[in-house]
Amino acid sequence: MKIEKIETFSTRFVGLVRITDDCGGEGWGQVSTYNADISVEVLHRQVAPLALGQDISELSALGDLLNRIYEKQHKFPGSYMCRALAGLDTAIWDLHGKVEGKPVCELLGGKAGPVRAYASSMKRDITPSEEAERFKRLRDRDGFDAFKFRVGAEVGRNQDEWPGRTEEIVPTMRRELGDSATLLVDANSCFDVARAIEVGRILEDNGVAHFEEPCPYWEPDATRRVTEALSVDVAGGEQDNNLALWRYMIRDRVVDIVQPDVCYVGGIERAMRIAGMAREAGLPCTPHAANMSLVTVFTAHMLVALENAGDYLEFSIEGADYYPWQYGIFREFPVVREGAFIIHDKPGWGIEIESAWLEKSAYKVSEID
Repeated sequence: MKIEKIETFSTRFVGLVRITDDCGGEGWGQVSTYNADISVEVLHRQVAPLALGQDISELSALGDLLNRIYEKQHKFPGSYMCRALAGLDTAIWDLHGKVEGKPVCELLGGKAGPVRAYASSMKRDITPSEEAERFKRLRDRDGFDAFKFRVGAEVGRNQDEWPGRTEEIVPTMRRELGDSATLLVDANSCFDVARAIEVGRILEDNGVAHFEEPCPYWEPDATRRVTEALSVDVAGGEQDNNLALWRYMIRDRVVDIVQPDVCYVGGIERAMRIAGMAREAGLPCTPHAANMSLVTVFTAHMLVALENAGDYLEFSIEGADYYPWQYGIFREFPVVREGAFIIHDKPGWGIEIESAWLEKSAYKVSEID
């Protein structure tokens, strides 16, 4: 089973990858979203030449293959290299699932079935009362019992989206959704240490379970100080793709909950390595999955295979007004029912790509001559 062809279908926002082996088997994956057209170019220029012709018969050797590609491109250790590698990795997992007739989660050691999900809001330009009403509608329609909302401004240098919004939205959510709701918040690198602790006290007073990325993510020592000061669990790591940094973050307990993003970090194999490091340290893993591209499907399959899985799958609730590009990619758009995302027992990722979307996308191929 050797890689014979790597094809990509992309827009600026999302890029799908199809690999074909020398036996005619096919697997679908995805580079990371956002400027995906750049990640696709990196895939063809820097990853494909090193991947074509490689034997992928044994999944146990996938880590070594990815490491060799990464090391050969040692002058380019940053985000785009990992975003491109994710496309190769996730397509290989799909191909193996189809060859073995199993969903990827089974290849990873998990089982198909329901996964508890939390409703993840990306919005800040929404009043606390409007956000509460939105959550209640989703609770009543889809059965969500866990909800994540935003505090501060994105990378806001201690500024709120508007003055007082953070102080208002936290108690509003608790009051409107009741004591039984699990509440999570995301600060998106907004606060310095002092302000993060101040906000964290508000979260503690209102029974919030999860405080995500309170400080600039590139300042892990600042986040560690917040983690040490608060009883609410501090979560983070979605932006981080360097495995050496992950070892430090886990060893020094920078966060209470680790959140690798499958597509940001370089694929399932690398994300599972991080989850394994966290498991050995006694930390839970709740991977980041902030849109309805294939990343949510990847993350669900990974989550059910983890011994140290967090309590829920992140499920974006933003529709066409926020992420118009996420529609039309799949035959069936993933949904949540009774608070759960269903992993089907179909082979591979269990997703069919919509041919009309492929036809409208930019196409490129790398193959063995």
